Amino acid sequence: MSYGENKLINNALNRSYALIDSNIHNDIQKQYEFRKQILLDDESLTENEKSEAIIIIAKNYDLNKLTFNEGTKRICENCNQECLAVTYCEYCVRNYLKAKFSNWTSGNVIIDNLIQECQMKTIKPSLIPEWIPYNNLENIEYLTKGGFSEIYTAIWINGNFTEWDSEGNN
Repeated sequence: MSYGENKLINNALNRSYALIDSNIHNDIQKQYEFRKQILLDDESLTENEKSEAIIIIAKNYDLNKLTFNEGTKRICENCNQECLAVTYCEYCVRNYLKAKFSNWTSGNVIIDNLIQECQMKTIKPSLIPEWIPYNNLENIEYLTKGGFSEIYTAIWINGNFTEWDSEGNN
């Protein structure tokens, strides 16, 4: 599995995964803690590479905790709710999105409601469904014709959410 461009980090992450004994590390918390310790002890990595590797497994840990709705919860320092994610608060993300509902529309109430409902169930900042207005696209090029539509490619000017900034609350 490839996690990024740094082969040393990828190799260390793969080693940390391969060393998991599911009889001992039988839940996602134990697996995360074990992998984290393996990475911290890895002498082939610099301190920056160790930090980057730990961020990668923390994001994966968050996704697993939210997908399976299990694991140790913490109190968010911003909203004071119990959240599962370590690298962000799922409730702060949802509250931010909810506050922005009136700032956009697809022009179709049914589509708007669907997008909003999906946003309220989002489990990861990079998986947030969004309405993208046409004027937020550039380099729009015809690609091909499908069964009942034409298909175009484009570049999204502002791009999607990738990470949540807990301090900036955005």
